[in-house]
Order: sequence, then structure tokens, then C-alpha cells
Amino acid sequence: MARRIRVAIALGMGAAAAAVIWERIRPYGLPWDLTAVCVLPVAGTIASTMLHLAEVLSVTTHRCTAPGCTFRIRTTGVDAAEQRRWQEAAAAHPEHRLPRSL
Repeated sequence: MARRIRVAIALGMGAAAAAVIWERIRPYGLPWDLTAVCVLPVAGTIASTMLHLAEVLSVTTHRCTAPGCTFRIRTTGVDAAEQRRWQEAAAAHPEHRLPRSL
């Protein structure tokens, strides 16, 4: 349910930004297709950015505790007990991914 709300808010913000851009370029008398080419990418970019920010802020990342290991698990929308299980799984995974040396 929260994901649907985030999507609706992001799409609304994209549409609002598109409306502002359209309103600002409307007095120039551009053809509708050129106006659409100017306005639609702005709406898509803002909506995509807002969705990405919402995901980044709502995700919990669990990392391996071994020094130098780059293994990680990202979770979202889980309760505290499941968060703890994922944290333990990240700490006890069998393969350790060490960064490549050049």
C-alpha cells in the first residue's frame, strides 16, 4: 500500500512539473509535438527521481561483517524479526566477495 502511495506522489510531482514547464513555454506558440518533446521528459525524469529517492530512503542494507567483503542484502517492508534474520544471513554467508586488486 505504501508503495502505491509513493508511486502516486511521484507521478503527481512529475505531472505538476510538466504542467509548470508547459505553462512557461506555452506563450511561445510552439507546435504541440515540440511542446510534448519538451514537457514529457521532464515529467518522466522527476517521477523517476522521486521514486528512486523514496526507494533509497526506505531500504535497509545489511552488510557482511568480514573485513573487505562487499556482500550486502537490501530489504524493504519487513518486520523487525525478519530484519534480524537477514542481518544474520548477511554476516554468515558462505562466500566472501573481496574487491579485486589491480
